[in-house]
Amino acid sequence: MKNILAVIAIGATVLVSCGKSDKQVELEKQQAIVKYRDSIRLDSFKRAEVEAEKRRVEERHQAELAAARRSASSSYSSGGTVTTSSAGVTTTPAKKKGWSDAAKGTAIGAGVGALGGVLIDKNNARGAIIGGLAGAGAGYAIGRAEDRKSGRVLKKQ
Repeated sequence: MKNILAVIAIGATVLVSCGKSDKQVELEKQQAIVKYRDSIRLDSFKRAEVEAEKRRVEERHQAELAAARRSASSSYSSGGTVTTSSAGVTTTPAKKKGWSDAAKGTAIGAGVGALGGVLIDKNNARGAIIGGLAGAGAGYAIGRAEDRKSGRVLKKQ
């Protein structure tokens, strides 16, 4: 029995001595608060740096675009495109972009018009020709308008 009481007393002493005092707990809380405040300051500082860098990049980009627009009128007539880089403005040949919307509209309109003409007119050949021409014209007009919207073709002035 004495041995059991001795073991319990030693265990209680060890547990009490391992526990932290109120001063230690309060000090750790204060240190944690200081670390948290410092991290918030650091985050806001980093955020401000990132925003400033974004503004600098955007200003540089706007300046390059303005320079490209100034020289675009001379390079546009040559069929090239203007690209900008940190070294300056350069002119490169225009790349093929596939079928324009006007060409697609013409082809689709001609096909649909010819089919409609065959179905409407008793003379199939005459109906196909008339319908195809009418459909091609309408398709071209619609496709050309889409090319203007997308910037592939300059707008009317």
